[in-house]
Amino acid sequence: MTHRTAPAPADPGFGAAAPGSLRAEGLGYRLPPPGRGRAGALLLDGVDLEVAPGETVGVVGPNGSGKTTLLRCVYGTLTATSGRLLLDGQDAAGLTAKERARLVAAVPQDATGAFGLTVRETVAMGHSPHKRFWEGDTAEDAAQCRAALERVGAAHLADRRLDELSGGERQRALIARALVQRPRILALDEPTNHLDIRYQLDILHLARTLPPTVLVVLHDLNLAAAYCDRLYVLAAGRVVATGTPAEVLTEELLHDVYGVHTRIGPHPVTGRPNVVYVPE
Repeated sequence: MTHRTAPAPADPGFGAAAPGSLRAEGLGYRLPPPGRGRAGALLLDGVDLEVAPGETVGVVGPNGSGKTTLLRCVYGTLTATSGRLLLDGQDAAGLTAKERARLVAAVPQDATGAFGLTVRETVAMGHSPHKRFWEGDTAEDAAQCRAALERVGAAHLADRRLDELSGGERQRALIARALVQRPRILALDEPTNHLDIRYQLDILHLARTLPPTVLVVLHDLNLAAAYCDRLYVLAAGRVVATGTPAEVLTEELLHDVYGVHTRIGPHPVTGRPNVVYVPE
């Protein structure tokens, strides 16, 4: 099993927790039935997944394969309808919302709820799992926000409104908010979506160097190969392959799962698999 080789400092200044573990056992999610006598669609079907402390693990697969559904079950906006999810060894079904938020922080594709706030105000929202609802922010809280913004290279954006930022700047602010949450696991849903290449590389490099364990959903297979220790491939809600990028990203599998022809060889710089798509 491959682990990150460049971990962040143990105490980066924002109260970071040690990286945690994640385990899904037969995890399933079925939509509510659309009408009497009809079963809801099965979006996840018996998913087994394990992420060790300190790993960056990617989830890939075609549209509709269950990637985002799986991630939402991990960070709690959806509740699995079967199976079991263990967060740092604790059964997620027995955790309160605040207890879960102390273990897992999410950076979803869309974060419209924070729009209208400044970056500083957005990042400070990460303190909420550690406070009672009447407690205000302290000087220490403000210092942790500054440290998180500095860690993601966004300190200069603190007074800007979140909805005025570019996509890459906004992603950095949302990751800073997640860091202030002091999670043991960081769940990222398509963090490179709609970003320029420079920001795609910056965001994924940043994710690998942060303290929490990382579970990330990605569309781009070459980015997944370059930045993930291991991959899980989903199709129709099921895991169809898992392993290192070199073990998983084969021409046969990509043809079976994605229906495309490819040529795969080692990247000339990193040695990781490099996927070239062959036109029909």
